[in-house]
Amino acid sequence: MIVQDVINHLEALAPLAYAEDFDNVGLLVGDKTQKVSGILVTLDTLEAVVDEAIEANCNLIVSFHPIIFKGLKKLTGKNYVERVVIKAIKHDIAIFSLHTALDNALQGVNDMICNQLDLTNKRILIPQSETIKKLTTYVPNIEAEKLRTALFNVGAGSIGNYTDCSFSLEGFGTYKGNEASNPSKGKKGALHTEAETKITVTYAKHIESQVLQALFKTHSYEEVAYEVTTLENKNQNIGMGMIGEFADPMDETSFLHHLKTKMNTEAIRHSTLLNKKIKKVAVLGGSGSFAIEAAKASGADAFVTADLKYHDFFTAENSILLADIGHYESEQFTKNLLVAYLTKKITNFAIILSKTNTNPVKYL
Repeated sequence: MIVQDVINHLEALAPLAYAEDFDNVGLLVGDKTQKVSGILVTLDTLEAVVDEAIEANCNLIVSFHPIIFKGLKKLTGKNYVERVVIKAIKHDIAIFSLHTALDNALQGVNDMICNQLDLTNKRILIPQSETIKKLTTYVPNIEAEKLRTALFNVGAGSIGNYTDCSFSLEGFGTYKGNEASNPSKGKKGALHTEAETKITVTYAKHIESQVLQALFKTHSYEEVAYEVTTLENKNQNIGMGMIGEFADPMDETSFLHHLKTKMNTEAIRHSTLLNKKIKKVAVLGGSGSFAIEAAKASGADAFVTADLKYHDFFTAENSILLADIGHYESEQFTKNLLVAYLTKKITNFAIILSKTNTNPVKYL
């Protein structure tokens, strides 16, 4: 197994195409063709984590947070980022990061929080837009079924719980090739009319290359007529945050104690108690102040996140309970998620969970 094989598994869980534009995800250090001796999974890649990888004979570190976030102009070891990169390169250790790609995944960071809190009836809090594409093409009637099947086989035509979704309309197409043409139907220089089927399918943007390859490989025309458009539709399976519900509502104090225990946090900063039952809960791992209004609009009774500033708590406006559990605490179970996932996908050697506590925040 090489590094790229592991990346393929990880991208099946969290396609990098859905990472936020500001982020720096993917293979940050190393050679994708390098043979893998072992995989160490961590939340953050610090020097101690690289040392742990060396000791465990792991030459691939799968990290949630990217160690390289801003551009590096020099590698002199003057800060922890440069020292990590230098040490990883020196020991032929590759570093791969998922970060917001996993934040936006249906079975990613926020799904893990919901599971920890025993929430059910889960759905995405802020669905992504412009992640659904539509392909329209025209094919001779006798080739329509073959082309539809080829497109379905690479994942096109999947809508929610349904697969093999398409729309077809029969009509007549015309074309006339010039002297340099080599038409598969008709003759060059002569106007040709062909009974054709218009086929329309939607697909997720991260599989666009596979969809187009299937189209060109299967279609018989020398010049394939096709249109690709980006839809405004929200993708209900991709996006930031998640909403879930408790089977039985609980009072606010009981909820906060439940939250503290389940998320293994030393302290919770929260807004004013509203003397109401907590049934519907919105969650967003990491810095989530930008999602407060979305949580309120969703009808959530509480919003669990991290890194809230002083003035953020005012925006609760007596309509929702805001709970800041800490950045590390909100994402700490992410590495467990990745280990469990990779262990199912890769069975020929152990996937190691890093023992290094990378939380930079300490409590008195």
